[in-house]
This record gives sequence, structure tokens and C-alpha cells, in this order.
Amino acid sequence: MREIVLINITGQDRPGLTAAITGVLAQGGVNILDIGQAVIHDTLSFGILVEIPRAEQASVVLDEVLLLATQLDQQVRFTRICEADYQLWVDGQGKPRHIVTLLTRQVTAEQLQRVSAITAKYALNIDHIDRLSGRLPLDLPAEQSKGCIEFSVRGEPADPQALRAEFLSVAQELNVDIAFQQDSVLRRNRRLAVFDMDSTLIEAEVIDELAKAAGVGEQVSAITERAMRGELDFAASFRERLALLKGLPESVLAEVGASLRLTEGAEKLFVELKRLGYKTAILSGGFSYFAEQLQAKLGIDYVYANELQIVDGLVTGVVVEPIVDAQRKADLLRELAAREGLSLEQSIAVGDGANDLPMLAIAGLGVAFRAKPLVKQSAKQAISTLGLDGLLYLLGFRDRDGLGG
Repeated sequence: MREIVLINITGQDRPGLTAAITGVLAQGGVNILDIGQAVIHDTLSFGILVEIPRAEQASVVLDEVLLLATQLDQQVRFTRICEADYQLWVDGQGKPRHIVTLLTRQVTAEQLQRVSAITAKYALNIDHIDRLSGRLPLDLPAEQSKGCIEFSVRGEPADPQALRAEFLSVAQELNVDIAFQQDSVLRRNRRLAVFDMDSTLIEAEVIDELAKAAGVGEQVSAITERAMRGELDFAASFRERLALLKGLPESVLAEVGASLRLTEGAEKLFVELKRLGYKTAILSGGFSYFAEQLQAKLGIDYVYANELQIVDGLVTGVVVEPIVDAQRKADLLRELAAREGLSLEQSIAVGDGANDLPMLAIAGLGVAFRAKPLVKQSAKQAISTLGLDGLLYLLGFRDRDGLGG
């Protein structure tokens, strides 16, 4: 008669401990059914589920494990598992798995409590909790800090929309981001990332900056704001705004271009995406003049944006078709995926405005970045707390994988 035993070992981490424990188990001909280990601040938590083929061996094997653990200054606990309970555990392995990702400047106990309480409410079992962000000095300024905790959960929520709504509500209340996505092999096998430009890759709406230089800043900003909130058709609002720029000197473009600032984390993100073999693209309702500058700076593969027509050194205010609007962005994403031989599930789309929603909806990972409320509510995922490099956490990458943490 066999015995199934869960062995839990805790204590100061030390090299060779796993080899020593499994060496004792090997002498007893033990089979390993499950194993897991974590080290937090040099303190080890080691669990190993074993099958001891003959019950009469069990006491001898476990006594030897206890003796070795004592010699190594470790605490050990044995829990016998009945075969019926083990079979229930085996049967549960086919349940769907999801990833819950908490993004914040500073991880707090309240944040973890609220996230874990919601997962429990929707009958999701937490299998693993991992810190993806790097180790941070205690006195690091908040604006330079970043924290990411990843929960691997098992089960399928009965009402995924209600679950997402609760996560969004708590995220807004605590000023954090909470992502919920299916755990699949494609999560770490995406290979195309496309981005809006204005207020996504750069910290400004270029058309608003041009309008200020033309003396029509307030008029254009008001139209831009309504368009980004989804209150106006983008193409119509674009024509209206562009017409107000008629007569703007070409020299102003260079001045505005020189003043544009990259969004936090943009450079780091593109370095990592290139290292990981991604193709990248700008799909922008802004202007190609500025998008091509970003392309050169960040090493972006493709650029699709609107042409700013200039005649005799002056902006004409006339639209050059086709306008890169919401539908055009989604179409371009499909075209790029096909060109690269990828499925849409292997793509990432990032944007902040209502005209980004169609491409966010069809991408495997659609992320609303520092977006308007309508866009945050409609997108699959949202990042508002951290910089653009927070996107890498949603892909499951850790700072120690090369993010500089």
C-alpha cells in the first residue's frame, strides 16, 4: 500500500539543500508528484509532494528527511494526503488559467488584499504569486518607483464582465492598474506591437501644439478633446482642425518636433521589444512628419500616419486621403499581421483615444495607455499608473529578464 505525503520545509536558504533532501528521497525509491520552491529575503519555502511506493517504508523515509532537515537547521512538516483528495487535485488541472497583474508605484498590503478578495469572490484559486518588478531602495522617490505583482489563478469566473468591472473600480480607487488575461502560450509569443503616437508615444497632441503656434490653440484643443473622448467622428474633426492650421509656416514644424517629449518608459520598451524580436509600428491619426522622427529615434519598423501637406513653405490645411482614422488603424493592424505571417492573437496594440478602440479590440493584447475613461472601460487592459515599459509586465517579463531593474 503506497502513501502520498506533502513535505514542507522552511528556513534559511542555503546551497545544496534541494539536492540533499531529494538525495534522501531517492534512496527510498520515492516518486515526485509535485514540487515548488520560493525564496523571499533569503528565507526558503520548499514544498514537495511525494509518493512512497510501500507504506512500511514511509516512516523510515520521513524520519531520515526529518533528521537531515534538523541537521540543516530547517523546519519540516509532513501532511499525509488521501488518494481521493489527490485525485481531485489531478482532476482540477484541466481548469482554465488566468493571469492577474497588479501595476503600481508602491505595492501595499491593501492592494494585495483587495485583488485577492475579488479573485476569491469569483471562485478563482490563486496558484502562484510572483514579483516581476526589481528590488527597490526604501527611499526611492515615488515617481521613480514601479511595482508589479503577478497572480496565476485557476478557474473560470461565471461573470467575466462583472469581474473586470470590479477590478477597474478598485484600480481607480487605489490609483493602480489591474490586468486580467487568459494564460496561454501566445502570451509570451506575441511578435507585433503597434502604437498610437500622440499622448501614447509622446506626451502631447501634436496638432494642439501646432494650433498654439498658429494662434488657434483653444479652438483646436477643444475639438481634439471631444474627438478623443469619442464625442466626435475622428475624420470630420480632423478635417476641421487641420483647416484651422492653414498658412502655418513650415519652420514651425521643426520647432514643435524638437520640443516633443517621449512618454515615460518608451525608450526602454522599444529596446526590449527589439531584443525580443518584435516588429513595431506607429499607426497614428497624427502626422507622418513627426512619426518619422520617432521612427528614427526608436528604431520602429513601420509608420502609417497622416500627411501634412505643405505648399510654398506653408501648411495648406487640406486633408491628404486616406485619413488614418479608427477603421484605418484596425485595417493596418490586420495587414501588418498578415505581412509578418502572424495571427492577430500574436499582436499588441496600444493607444489612448476613442479612435484607437477598433485596433485595441482585435489585437491579442489591447492596452489603453493613460486613456480617457471611455477608452479604459472599453479596452481589454489599461495602464495609467506606470510608463509604457509597464507593458512588458503584462507579457510576463521580469525586471531581471533585462528591463534594467
